[in-house]
Amino acid sequence: MSTEFAAALHDMLDGADGPATARRWADGDLTPGLALWRRLAGLGVTALAVPEKWGGLGASPLDLAAVCEELGHHAVPGPVAESLAAVPALLAGLADPGEPPGACGERGLHDGRGACGEWLAALAAGDLIATLAMPPRLPFAADADAAGLVLLAEDGMVYRGRPGARHRSVDPARSLSEVRGGEVLARDAGAVLNTGRALDFGALACSAQLLGAGRALLEASVRHVRTRVQFGRPVGAFQAVKHKLADVAIGLEFARPLLDAAALALAGPATAARDVSAAKVACADAAYRAARAALQVHGAIGYTAELDLSLWLAKVRALVPAWGSQAEHRARVLRELGGGPR
Repeated sequence: MSTEFAAALHDMLDGADGPATARRWADGDLTPGLALWRRLAGLGVTALAVPEKWGGLGASPLDLAAVCEELGHHAVPGPVAESLAAVPALLAGLADPGEPPGACGERGLHDGRGACGEWLAALAAGDLIATLAMPPRLPFAADADAAGLVLLAEDGMVYRGRPGARHRSVDPARSLSEVRGGEVLARDAGAVLNTGRALDFGALACSAQLLGAGRALLEASVRHVRTRVQFGRPVGAFQAVKHKLADVAIGLEFARPLLDAAALALAGPATAARDVSAAKVACADAAYRAARAALQVHGAIGYTAELDLSLWLAKVRALVPAWGSQAEHRARVLRELGGGPR
């Protein structure tokens, strides 16, 4: 399903003028962006990670990664990793009848008539956008102003959160909000287990967005060096430029198998922690390399906010440290391989 679905999504987003939507989102006008999210819901994007029992598609993490890559490729604004991946994973665990006491079931919410089931159904239908904070790895909630549901997972507890002070992000089309805890949804073992899974799903989706953004930056660079002329020749004819962009392409291609492995691992194998962190490191490194190369080959114009290139440059800068830093994920891989303290 993932290849065909991603192709259909690509075609839709190609005609949606993503850059203009992202710019208006950055200016505080969420209307075009929310309309785009409704179109995504119509394609089933918002239902991918929601189990079928709650009205979702129950799609595989591979499908989720393919879709998030396209959303990153087209600079779609909004809490993509949060609303499409992490929050559904968290709520599905809390609403599942097999969850131990201390989760939503303690308040009688397993029957689907309670809050967790209602939120999952609303996410699947596209009637709800959600975001969350999970300190310390995810200290702020992204795009809380666009979300109808804000969650906070902290210190072995999951709360329905209340957005607090807003902070500027390096990405103008992304806001960051402090979150204060409100109603308790889960505690103790249930909260810890499901928070860990939500973090992995969020990191997978973020990795996919980075890979998609890296692809967009490489494509923009290739278009530019084909048309920009220096010394009577297209810039792309110079060997140094060819080698730089070839390195970017290789980095992106080498990151893709790690992203696929992480998606497969989240479906069941015990290597999910290692594989998700490896994918985040590889995708972030590849996207950052693509961003640096894009700035270099574009020259001074690459630094201007008026150029659409800036949308992907800012997104990469914002997403590289999101959902855990590179150092944290490298240390996690080392621990899972048995080479570091647990």
